Amino acid sequence: MATPTRTAVTAPRPDVALPSMEDPWNDEKWKDVKWTVYRDVAYDMQPFVDKHPGGNWLLNLSLQRDCTALIESYHLRPEVSAARFRSLPVLEDFPTDAVPKSPRPNDSPLYNAIRERVRTELFPNEGKALHRTGGDAAAATILGTAAAAYALYFNFPSVVTGAMLGLAGAWIGLTIQHCGNHGAMSPKAWVNNALGLTDDLIGGSSLMWRYHHQVSHHIHCNDNALDQDVHTAMPILRFDARQPRKWFHKFQHLYMFLAFPLMQVAFQIGDIQGLITKDCEGAKLHGATNLELATVVLGKLAHFGLLLGPAAAHGWGAIAAGAAAFVAVQGVVLACTFAVSHNVAEAKIPQDTGGEAWERDWGVQQLVTSADWGGKVGNFFTGGLNLQVEHHLFPAICFVHYPAIAKIVAEEAEKHGVPYSSYRTLPGIFLEFMRFVKEMGTAEQIGDVPIEEVKHVNKKMCPIPAFQ
Repeated sequence: MATPTRTAVTAPRPDVALPSMEDPWNDEKWKDVKWTVYRDVAYDMQPFVDKHPGGNWLLNLSLQRDCTALIESYHLRPEVSAARFRSLPVLEDFPTDAVPKSPRPNDSPLYNAIRERVRTELFPNEGKALHRTGGDAAAATILGTAAAAYALYFNFPSVVTGAMLGLAGAWIGLTIQHCGNHGAMSPKAWVNNALGLTDDLIGGSSLMWRYHHQVSHHIHCNDNALDQDVHTAMPILRFDARQPRKWFHKFQHLYMFLAFPLMQVAFQIGDIQGLITKDCEGAKLHGATNLELATVVLGKLAHFGLLLGPAAAHGWGAIAAGAAAFVAVQGVVLACTFAVSHNVAEAKIPQDTGGEAWERDWGVQQLVTSADWGGKVGNFFTGGLNLQVEHHLFPAICFVHYPAIAKIVAEEAEKHGVPYSSYRTLPGIFLEFMRFVKEMGTAEQIGDVPIEEVKHVNKKMCPIPAFQ
């Protein structure tokens, strides 16, 4: 029997119609419908929008795209979400083939094994959302520290107090805003939303974060085409050999720490551009409500009001120095902490993210495109970002549980023969990060890897017979 020929179908992004197909985003029949696609079936989500236990801000991320990976990675009990879809109206004549396919976590034997152990060993009392609890003390500590830092800055604006405020802002950015926007700080949606909005207070945008970070980065980690985090630093910094190399990249390991604060300024501009275009580059804001869109403007007003407000009493000179220190320190701390776990050599093997996104084993991809470092202390100060593998596997679980999950992940990875990278300390992984950045400054550009060369595929979906 002849081997079937495979034709690659590559969409430029997960929320744009595939070439030469009907466009449900612009078709009058569908463009105003709250549709989603889950495992090749289109559903009308309208009946559930205001009933979702996690709140509609999270559910809105699934609208007008294939939501399979979002849904399956966010629910510790997959049977619950599957039952919900069975109760929703099916859109029989919807052009599902025009919507780029999502990866399918529930098809991953590794992910299923890890998740089952996490359910039974760590959260046996199901139905009480205990996996979203445990972070109250950490949240109070972080918010208290930020309030104290701001009080010092407000009364004694200077480079020192601005830097202290920058550290406090970075702590918020790494922890409560991050976990809150994932819906993982509390079983109560309003608590998660409120903590998520602290991103706006420190200068970001909780709305843009949810779409950029969760729809683009989490689902397609280190995918050269679909993970916007791979492109965020370009053209200033090059973190992937598949990207074009510029002459100045050979110096990037030297100027990187000057570039990181500038990236924070670029994000401010990008947030406004995203509001106007309803597109955060990594994902279109299809499901965003008017209230969510308003948070971008209101958040900027609140942020700059707090940052520049003390000028009335202390003058612009003191505020300029303090604000510059705030931006510099917060930018460097956030960028370094977010960057190290995905930008070391073992997390950037092209064969791990080749082919189409839906053809790969999603659970394995989360392990091989991330690296952990440290333990409980690092977990407290980074909101679980030091345990990046565990965070990517379980974004809806509060970060205080990640150290316990890490033990399960390590054991199951060994059983399944999947690489699991973990460094003992932050300095250890940071040195590897610096080596990688220097290497990427001179590495020749390479092409994308075809699915035939990918090591870990979704055997239920990959069309290559050798993988079946």
